[in-house]
Amino acid sequence: MRVDGALDEPQWAQAPPIGEIQQREPNAGTVASERTEVRLLYDDNNLYIGVTCWDSDPPGIIATRMGRDSDFVDDDHIDILLDTFHDRRNAYYFSTSPSGALVDALVIENGTLNRDWDAIWVVRTRRTREGWTAEFAIPFKSLTFQTGGTSWGFNFSRTIKRKIEEDRWASPRLDVNFLQVSEAGEISGFSDITQGRGLELRPFTGGRWIRDEAGTQTKSTFTGKPGVDMAYNITPSLKWNATVNTDFGETEVDTRQINLTRFPLFFPEKRQFFLENSGVFNFSDNGNELLPFFSRRIGLSGGQEVPIRFGTKLTGKIGGLDIGLLDARTGETGFSPARNLLVGRVKQTLFRQSYIGAVFTDGDPSSTRSARTFGADVRLGTSSFLGGDRNLSLNAFALKSSNERITPASPTGDDKAFGVGVSFPNDLLDLSANWRRVDKNFRPAQGFVQRPGSRLIRVNFGYSPRPKNFLGVRQMLHEAFFTHYTRLDAGASESWRLMTAPINWRFNSGDHIEFNWQPTFERVFKPFEISPGVILPVGDYQFTRWRVEAFTASKRAVEARLTLWLGDYYSGTAHEIRASLNYKFQPHLQVILETNQTFGRLKEGNFVARVQSLRLNYSFTPFLSLFNLMQYDTTSRNLGWQSRLRWIVQPGNDFFLVLNQGWLRDDQEGLHFHAADTKLAAKVQYTVRF
Repeated sequence: MRVDGALDEPQWAQAPPIGEIQQREPNAGTVASERTEVRLLYDDNNLYIGVTCWDSDPPGIIATRMGRDSDFVDDDHIDILLDTFHDRRNAYYFSTSPSGALVDALVIENGTLNRDWDAIWVVRTRRTREGWTAEFAIPFKSLTFQTGGTSWGFNFSRTIKRKIEEDRWASPRLDVNFLQVSEAGEISGFSDITQGRGLELRPFTGGRWIRDEAGTQTKSTFTGKPGVDMAYNITPSLKWNATVNTDFGETEVDTRQINLTRFPLFFPEKRQFFLENSGVFNFSDNGNELLPFFSRRIGLSGGQEVPIRFGTKLTGKIGGLDIGLLDARTGETGFSPARNLLVGRVKQTLFRQSYIGAVFTDGDPSSTRSARTFGADVRLGTSSFLGGDRNLSLNAFALKSSNERITPASPTGDDKAFGVGVSFPNDLLDLSANWRRVDKNFRPAQGFVQRPGSRLIRVNFGYSPRPKNFLGVRQMLHEAFFTHYTRLDAGASESWRLMTAPINWRFNSGDHIEFNWQPTFERVFKPFEISPGVILPVGDYQFTRWRVEAFTASKRAVEARLTLWLGDYYSGTAHEIRASLNYKFQPHLQVILETNQTFGRLKEGNFVARVQSLRLNYSFTPFLSLFNLMQYDTTSRNLGWQSRLRWIVQPGNDFFLVLNQGWLRDDQEGLHFHAADTKLAAKVQYTVRF
């Protein structure tokens, strides 16, 4: 097979289409407005997928993004799910658009998408007078699967952006999200497929030049080191990974945030080693508020990098048991000791969409003291509640931390966390309720806890009818979300919020408007510095916020978004403006301007909090892209620029060149900046498979 996007080999003509692709939205279960055919083939090395997308208006096809792992929210695209274990919970996700971009991800626990996972595979597309075609070649060496299995879960989706239409092969129902692996179809007929010897070596070398202009003297340093990433399939369903002298010089910088709350902010993981098969370590359903294991604790301390000398990871399946074991050794720095850190996770499959699991961590990244966290969770889920096509899930968890005392007088006990929740996520009715308690001394050393010492009650209600012929509205979302936190040591409310959306309309054009009313209560137990020099005293604050939001359709070449928060705020008022403007010149260039500004006028003082950013991304081809991100915030007064060049010589062989430049704003008024630091990093990696 020659993978070139032209389905002209005789094998494609002999392969029958997999079946009819029907509309899922706007008219579920009806004939798709444009014809799509999907064909499957395989040989000793690859699974091949050939897709023909006919289109009655080829010039109307939208393809604005070309870079690796692009977000196709603006584009025509096709999506593929491969449930290689046929466990109906986890899957591989592959996607492309008419521009030929490569996008891959992992689907975790029947709905969570980890987009930062990268595999070795290839796709080519072609635009034709009748529409466009795509040709995938996915190596079996890039997948894990059950030995001797002849059937996989499979699903396919096509989005026609100008029509805001989604067409799907299996389960084209409004109540079924595409990432619900349990509702995928099935492909069968595999025999004698293997992963070769299952050994993969990825040697790399990286170098960094840093110029520090802080203070009175300028210092320049250069560091470089070779390293290697290794992977071995112990069995087709059990994979071992290791890394030596790990280098993360190519990692994208974090998107900046200004914290106007009393609680820590969450920043997602972006490093490839920790993202690889990370889904097995996911725990319960607490969002980002409570995590017993949060991989950013390893190799990062106070925003500074800690060297990782060695890391190893075992992930996969043994029968119906999912297992994950991670061990990392960090190096010593002036602000962090050398530590060995261990994480273990197991999940036993129950029924079709359920599991019971356990987690264990050992080690504190920031201290030589012993620290352990352990616990269990259970999920019971179904997509045929009461015999119909409705989703329902029940979740429960319990955790305990066991940390060595800092001093003999350090408090003990009160070191547990537990909770339960129920969710009914469907198209017309979306309901959920959660209860959670986190003791004040619960401190998972390798985890993340946003509010220790609190009890949470959260109830969400959503009613979303789809009216016929009413002002061009496709769906009306009527929503109410109530969240209440109780401070355990005081036995009193710490905060509550009622978020309502009497108007949340999504139009057939793709445009969106929303209006919110949000009564809020905050009890400040100790003085809180909301902004430098502005300190809120102890006391109760009850106020009401209003939000107006309008988004233009993402299918347009120029997309605008505006959100206004108005009204009372603690002891005074605050007005927040969030706005973005996105220029798309398909398929190579994208320019995004964003601003988030809060203007506070409180009795204790006034403040302004600003975060502004500019993204300028250019993709020469799907394999050569230049990403630029400039950010400024008023808290650090730092203007930062990151420019990242990625050249995929061929899948698995990459060259990265990354420039980070910072400027610090002078104290005087006006746009006066001086250079603060410069970092230039390069990395080359090459993959050998056996």
